[in-house]
Amino acid sequence: MRKQFLAVLAVGVAGVLTLSACGGDDNSGSSGSSSGGASATPGKIGVILPDTASSARWETADRPLLEAAFKSAGVESDIQNAQGDKAKFQTIADGMISSGVKVLLITNLDNETGAAVIKKASAVGIPVIDYDRLTLGGGAKYYVSFDNVAVGTTIGEGLVSCLKATNKTSGGVVELNGSPDDNNATLFKQGYDKVVKDSGYNVVADQAVPGWDNTTAGTMFEQIFTAQKGKFVAVAAANDGLGGAVVSVLQRNGLAGKVPVSGQDATDEGLQRILLGTQCNTVYKAVKKEADAASQLAIALAKGDTSTADSQASDVSKDTETGKDVPSVLLEPQGITKANVKDVIADGYTTKEKVCTTPQLQQACTAAGIS
Repeated sequence: MRKQFLAVLAVGVAGVLTLSACGGDDNSGSSGSSSGGASATPGKIGVILPDTASSARWETADRPLLEAAFKSAGVESDIQNAQGDKAKFQTIADGMISSGVKVLLITNLDNETGAAVIKKASAVGIPVIDYDRLTLGGGAKYYVSFDNVAVGTTIGEGLVSCLKATNKTSGGVVELNGSPDDNNATLFKQGYDKVVKDSGYNVVADQAVPGWDNTTAGTMFEQIFTAQKGKFVAVAAANDGLGGAVVSVLQRNGLAGKVPVSGQDATDEGLQRILLGTQCNTVYKAVKKEADAASQLAIALAKGDTSTADSQASDVSKDTETGKDVPSVLLEPQGITKANVKDVIADGYTTKEKVCTTPQLQQACTAAGIS
């Protein structure tokens, strides 16, 4: 009997201790529930950036901004760049999934590669956030980007404004689009193509540049230039890298500054060309706003707080392959011409020292109110 009594007593004490431990968790305010409360120890966040060739922004802006946001929140992160290599993208993702990340934030290289990663992550319960580019057919949990049709519209409006400023109210426009496997490029084109045509201009050449490769863009535009015998009034280039390739060809033919060329991303090189008059406009997408929105979503998910993440992603994007709506955060872009280049610098995206690098540019910067 004594032995039985002691056994019962031991079980009772263990039960009290267990309840005490549970009570300690409740008092800390944490919860393991994925439907709302944040966990006491957030999981690691994995981030895969696409490359450094299509735009310098991924390493100069996105990486440090995301790193700073995660560090400030006390959340561990692993940020890697696939450098345009699809196999490397998959390998990085596999490593992150195996290491037990709680959230994946990816900028895909193409829909197929992105969708394969999302499928693997989702199969083991890891939510994926599409960052800047929506993976069509992928099934990401959330999407964070700018309103990309609005980006294209802004490109077109700036280009048409430059044309009308030189009294060119009609004529042929060349469209040099982004990569055919990037859904953003499709949306950009949708925006500027409509503006160009609605404004009374006709599209005389229309080419997509695989991988957003600037060298390929230069070759393609040279062929277009020859085929058109230089007879067009403007070039709608989908970003500053493509715009720079176009300007190089125009310079060799004595037409730089005479034919308006658009761009996007407000790169230092793009801003310099705008100040010098060889590029008409660019689009400033405040990467800090995009990185902040994405990091807030990722941090909430890493803490198991899906209700907060759901409330943050209050916009909707349509996956045209699946027909499904993807909860999104969509931000508004800003058009940049010579008149407001100073806004990009004032916002801290770049610096006067990086843009105003030569005597000619220093003079142009002063004239543009950059101090």
